Amino acid sequence: MRPLSIGPLAAVGLLLTSGIALDYAKQRDATALRAARSVAITKLRAERQSPSDLEVGGDLAGLPPGATRYITREDLLALPQVTYTVTDDSNFTGPARISGVQLGELTRSLGAAPHSDMIVALCDDKYRANYPRDYAAAHHPLLVLTINGQPPSGWPKDSEGHGYDMGPYMISHPNFTPSFRIFSHADEAQIPWGVVRIELRDENAVFSAIVPRGPHAAAPLVKAGYRIAQQNCFRCHNMGREGGQKSGTPWLVLSAWATASPEYFAAYVRDPHARNPHAQMPGNPGYDDKTIGALIAYFQTFSPQPPKGKP
Repeated sequence: MRPLSIGPLAAVGLLLTSGIALDYAKQRDATALRAARSVAITKLRAERQSPSDLEVGGDLAGLPPGATRYITREDLLALPQVTYTVTDDSNFTGPARISGVQLGELTRSLGAAPHSDMIVALCDDKYRANYPRDYAAAHHPLLVLTINGQPPSGWPKDSEGHGYDMGPYMISHPNFTPSFRIFSHADEAQIPWGVVRIELRDENAVFSAIVPRGPHAAAPLVKAGYRIAQQNCFRCHNMGREGGQKSGTPWLVLSAWATASPEYFAAYVRDPHARNPHAQMPGNPGYDDKTIGALIAYFQTFSPQPPKGKP
């Protein structure tokens, strides 16, 4: 499943992690293989050569801001490869052997500008996944090039049974263990499929679009809500040009809901289908009142403050 909310996947990740008998160190030693090939100099092309080319943008050294380039699948395969057997990626119905390029290696190979410290993955349905420096260091995500030895044409379909292709690229992990928890929100694996573009970005510049505003911006509850929204909501909801656009509901609409009707906002976050049968996100039924309260406090900072003397 392409992740749309963090609650269900975090629970799955914690359950599978606790139930796997094979510890990660053994799994890594047994399945992580460095490709024994020389690394070709990556050639970023100004024009697409094939539908399988990966689009690259953002902050690339030596190129003007906003420039777009392309890298072929063959050039990606020429970079150092790692291989893992994953058992806790909910995109697969069982264990899968994945091979690809770690995002850290990809950043170096593509020639990131000095201030670029985050990768943003964009999908064909306008979903986005963000990989800040701390996340990449903790979880070692990789751009998947083969699954069970097969190119995208031989990959399994989406795990929800819709028959969707998961190519041309996806991102996974060798193993995922949440690195933080805020109330009932746990750090969640960012595992998008249908990835068509990679952007090398400045983390502060990207997240500055959704930094809390106003006199309550530094309140602990607001800061907690910001961290949750940064990882969860920002994938499908946009603030201007930043953030995902899969949901079609911008950041300021969420703010309006949280301000005008906190009860509606809470119900929507927990069970969106009960409010909108066409909603695509699965919801966050595990979010407790503190987590919802933090999100409400955070999103309210984007709404105009009432005039003095008015409630």
